[in-house]
Amino acid sequence: MSVKTALISVSDKKGVLEFAQGLSKLGWRILSTGGTLKHLKDNGVPAVQVSDHTGSPEILDGRVKTLHPRIHGGILAMRSNAAHVQQLGEQKIDTIDIVAVNLYPFRETVAKPGVPLEDAIENIDIGGPSMLRSSAKNHADVTVICDPADYDTVLNEVTGSGVTSLETRRRLAVKAFRYTADYDSAIDGYLSKALLQEPVLRLNFQPGRPLRYGENDHQQATFFPEFPGTESNLGSARQLHGKELSYNNLVDADAALEAVRDLHEVPAVAIIKHMNPCGYATGKTLAQAFEAAWQGDPVSAFGSVIAVSRKMDLATAELLKGRFVELLIAPGFDADALDYLQKKSKDIRLLDLGQLTAPQPRKVYKHILGGMLEQDRDVDLWRKWESPTDAKIPDSLRPLAGFTWRACKHVKSNAIVLGYEYEPGCYTLVGMGPGQPNRIDSNLKLCQPRAKENLARMAEQKGVDSESFVRDAMGRCVMASDAFFPFDDNVKAAYEGGIRYIVQPGGSLRDAEVIATANQLGIAMVFTGTRHFRH
Repeated sequence: MSVKTALISVSDKKGVLEFAQGLSKLGWRILSTGGTLKHLKDNGVPAVQVSDHTGSPEILDGRVKTLHPRIHGGILAMRSNAAHVQQLGEQKIDTIDIVAVNLYPFRETVAKPGVPLEDAIENIDIGGPSMLRSSAKNHADVTVICDPADYDTVLNEVTGSGVTSLETRRRLAVKAFRYTADYDSAIDGYLSKALLQEPVLRLNFQPGRPLRYGENDHQQATFFPEFPGTESNLGSARQLHGKELSYNNLVDADAALEAVRDLHEVPAVAIIKHMNPCGYATGKTLAQAFEAAWQGDPVSAFGSVIAVSRKMDLATAELLKGRFVELLIAPGFDADALDYLQKKSKDIRLLDLGQLTAPQPRKVYKHILGGMLEQDRDVDLWRKWESPTDAKIPDSLRPLAGFTWRACKHVKSNAIVLGYEYEPGCYTLVGMGPGQPNRIDSNLKLCQPRAKENLARMAEQKGVDSESFVRDAMGRCVMASDAFFPFDDNVKAAYEGGIRYIVQPGGSLRDAEVIATANQLGIAMVFTGTRHFRH
């Protein structure tokens, strides 16, 4: 009973050899099983097979190997309980002081397309969760490790004092229970669907981070990050500088990140205010895209949240001089850009995304009082690209039309937007009408007036006649609507504003009437077959 014992049995072998070597040098006895045992012995680490320790062979193709009183008695015995200690002596059971276990890769297995049910079931770990739960329950005496990231902490503590601190054991115990709860949730979700055809929702998150406040300063708020996945997101982003994040910061940052993901192939900038892109542009450089996006609505850009598709460089950072921004998120920051921004303002929040990845299909959720809504993430841009009108959008304007459709996807419905090619191959959102109860107001009262203001400002900067420039530019813009036109009024309004190209989903009962009006007016229209409501 005087020899310290660690039981190590892991599917993830990362760091386990160094951990076991460290314990062995300190005189610890190591128990192990299967592939872990072979890995340790092949690398010169003395280890005892669990079946030799228990005196019972592994049976049922390895389904039963650690479910034994000499294992669980050694883990669960309370060292301060005299009766427990006596029973251990009578049963010749040694205590186990460290349990390092991670589980069969169930979630990874069922994520593979077409995985057979029997393969999924064989990857349901039984002995591992039992040992983790036993160890976590008895954390007063036992150190439990389910994450290779904790090996160094534990090894350093036992090297220094022979034992781990109670604080460490408590932290690791909670982590183990979270780990097994997440594991069981994955099994529940998969089997409920596979065996019962019943969708079940079990959401698991990392420990929450208090936020500065909620939507309003009298509301408390917390951000619960997801567990790391394959897609870069706000949960894994690192804050490099600035004040605490607020609820609204994160909501707008999410909208900005989703918008810029759809332009991840090129230098692009999304400027978000109240979840709408008040600026959205591409450029040959990030700095060019930034300036174009800012000029889309300089007034609304004040106090905005910005996402960029490229690493933040100094030239782009310097464009923020004299401009107030709440938050900037980027896939990395050049050292000189970071230094400049940190000196510019002590308050600006800087988030390092690490890498900007393309949007991936997944489920997304929205809480309402009384329950949770689930839907597929809106990653599809269009199902088709067909022109039902006599006039066609020329091939030279197809990239602009695609950009404008992407912009429209990220505007609150009923959305009408206007995109403009301000330089060959570079596109910007010049007009945006979001969130109105009817689409004609979005068009006439918001989108077109804003577009004409922006184009007039471009004319002034170029030193050319404003009226003729705006008239010509409106004729080269592309209009997009996030949903179909229920009437032909928006087509007529577009024509009267000088617009000759429209992208919309189609699918209205009055499509024929809308198409006839477009043909009468000489407007080219594309149907995408995909609606992008954002309520």
